[in-house]
Amino acid sequence: MKFYLFIVLLFLIVSFQKTHAQNNFGSIKEPQKDKETKLRERIFIDYADTCLGVIEQSAQSLLIKGVAFIAFIPGDTTLSWISKIKVIGALTGGNVNYLAIACSKASEMASTLKNSGSGVRVPMVGEFGYKGGVIKKVSGGYILAVFSGGTSDQDVEVANNGLDLLGKYYIGLISK
Repeated sequence: MKFYLFIVLLFLIVSFQKTHAQNNFGSIKEPQKDKETKLRERIFIDYADTCLGVIEQSAQSLLIKGVAFIAFIPGDTTLSWISKIKVIGALTGGNVNYLAIACSKASEMASTLKNSGSGVRVPMVGEFGYKGGVIKKVSGGYILAVFSGGTSDQDVEVANNGLDLLGKYYIGLISK
């Protein structure tokens, strides 16, 4: 009899926890985005691969390998972003992780809304202050491009080529 009660009690506890967990998870919803943000994210999604292709061609013309990173940040402050990354020839080289450096450059720009390595403030933990990331204000937010794998000047040149193309798709859009 005790065993039977134990099994029933165990079943009820497991059922309650499963239902409770499903209800909590189901209540998490993505915030609603306005039409303007959706349009700008759609532009990014539609042209991200093209812009990464330009970055890749630029890197190849300079005979450098590394990681390209582009993103769209909606609004005037960084609360979210949509991004895409492409490995161009090498994810790492020697003891250098190009992806980690590209992400550091992007996160610095997301915080400062200035080009990486701009020196507007002392780098925070996780940032290196390296040049090679460029950012531009566009209607409804910011776009950024990063390359990591060449010299600082090469990284900036390659990233600028991708940013310039991506920026053209945002020309003529009007913000509220």
